Amino acid sequence: MNHQAAVDEIQALFTSEGAQEYLGEPVTQAEHMLQAAALAVQAKAPETLVAAALLHDVGHFHGLLSGSDLMEGRDNRHSDTGADWLAQWFGPAVCEPVRLHVAAKRYLCVVEPGYYDRLSEASKYTLGVQGGPMSPEQAERFAAHEYADAAVALRRWDEQAKEPGAAVAPFVEYRNMLVRLMSD
Repeated sequence: MNHQAAVDEIQALFTSEGAQEYLGEPVTQAEHMLQAAALAVQAKAPETLVAAALLHDVGHFHGLLSGSDLMEGRDNRHSDTGADWLAQWFGPAVCEPVRLHVAAKRYLCVVEPGYYDRLSEASKYTLGVQGGPMSPEQAERFAAHEYADAAVALRRWDEQAKEPGAAVAPFVEYRNMLVRLMSD
C-alpha cells in the first residue's frame, strides 16, 4: 500500500468509527483526536508527536475489543493495538507515545498530586479497568523509558481534548505531515 492510500485508510477511520461517541465524553472520537493534535501543534511539538496525538486512539477501532468494551469493564489494550497497527507505516517516535499514553495516565496518578482529581469521570473509570495507578516501582521504570516524556505530553493533551464544539483543523490538514512521517 502506498503512503497516500495508507493515509486514506486512516482518514476513513475518522469519518466512520471516529464519528461515534468517545467513551462517555461530550465529543466524538474523531473530535477528541483532532483536538489532541491541535493542542500538540499549539505546544509546538515535533511533527512525530503531533502525529501521535492525532492517532493516539486508533486502537479503539482495531482488535478484538472496541472502545465500548473498555467502558463495559474489559480492557481493550487500545494503546498497544493502535501502536502495533500504526507501526506498519510509522517509526517509534510516533508509535511509542501512542503505546505509552495509557501508562502515562497511570504514571501521572502516582507522581503528580491532584492529577487523578482532574480526570474526567470516564477517564477515572477507564483508569481502573486499565490497571489503576502504577506502583512506585512501575513508575520508576516508566520514567526511564525513552519515550516517557513524549507520552506524558500526549497524555496531558489527551485529557484536555474533550471540549464540545472546539474549532480545530480537519484531518485533511495533517495528510501531508503523515505522508512525510511514514516509514519507507
